[in-house]
Amino acid sequence: MLAALLLGATVSAAPLQAPVTAHVPLAPRAVAVTDGTRHLYYELDVGNFYADTGTLKLNAVSVYADSGAAPLAAFTGESLAALLLPGKTLEADGSLAIKGGAHALLLIDVPLPASEKPPRSLRHKLVFSTAKGESQTADDIPVAIDPTTPVVLGPPLRGGPWLVDEGPGYAQSHHWGSVIAQNGRLTIPQRHAVDFFGLDAHGHAVRVPIEKLAESGVEDWAGWNAEVLAVADGVVRDMRDGMADRKPLSPQEQPEELTARTLYGNFIVLEVAPGVFVHYAHLRQGSVRVKPGERVRRGAPLARLGLTGGAGAPHLHFHVADKASFADAQGLPFVFDAYTPVGHTTESETLNNGSTITMSPQAMRQRRHMPVNGDIIGF
Repeated sequence: MLAALLLGATVSAAPLQAPVTAHVPLAPRAVAVTDGTRHLYYELDVGNFYADTGTLKLNAVSVYADSGAAPLAAFTGESLAALLLPGKTLEADGSLAIKGGAHALLLIDVPLPASEKPPRSLRHKLVFSTAKGESQTADDIPVAIDPTTPVVLGPPLRGGPWLVDEGPGYAQSHHWGSVIAQNGRLTIPQRHAVDFFGLDAHGHAVRVPIEKLAESGVEDWAGWNAEVLAVADGVVRDMRDGMADRKPLSPQEQPEELTARTLYGNFIVLEVAPGVFVHYAHLRQGSVRVKPGERVRRGAPLARLGLTGGAGAPHLHFHVADKASFADAQGLPFVFDAYTPVGHTTESETLNNGSTITMSPQAMRQRRHMPVNGDIIGF
């Protein structure tokens, strides 16, 4: 009788479990950004484990807080494409194809409700389709949240305006998108890195017309030779000076290995707390004032903004990491104790001195926030 009842019933089969693995290289920390919201920026490494499974197509990603029923964030189509590393694209049907035995890294930005405390953990649901059109899921992928408060820093530069270029929250930047596999783990040293470009009163980074950028000299760039400051009391753990400044937009050699000395040009690494190192790069030749082991006070002049190392134009590269070295370090979020939001724009607009960029300094200074990609700020 039971068999007959089952044969006559319509049973809705649950989606099959996808044979995938998923983990984060580093537990995320909640950080407040310019608009006052808090965000979690992190990576989810998704692997299609078995080589003979064939291609799995990732169609949707949902992120939940603790045991919450409604997702904090959901990604499909264009929003899913925005999570991909530079140069990676979706299939024509809006899915991310992961071959059998291969993996994909998703760079995820999850905004948190302003009225609630940050969750203690996240859950992820991934929805796939197979080559046969079957639906498969991985629906209970946990990610712990690091409750550590981001380090609070003073200004690295004076005045402004400064463009926050290739900055936090932009998955396709050469910073967040620079993933390194070393010593059996993935690291992203520049996870929250900023390139600070100086701007003039009209929001332009360079005074020459855009069609003559290749003819510009370092003196044509608004940020050139600006004083670079210690963002906190600390100890200099590494530095370099003596590399010559290059001509803007001149060809760059590709480094054979990824180290501070092959990428940074002239640089300083300042330890401001145990396991918290501030990296300053592309400093002007002959401007570095400090030596390894030297103690400095917040606000002390360290060097001047230049054009050395892996840089196309004068700017200050700035990031915070858990090590003084480069390739084996994990990038950490940070906040400035105060800065003034001035506007928002793109790198291409600031390089075109014929463009119109709206800048209006706000009366209220943001306190203990991290600026994000495209912000124009002043210190």
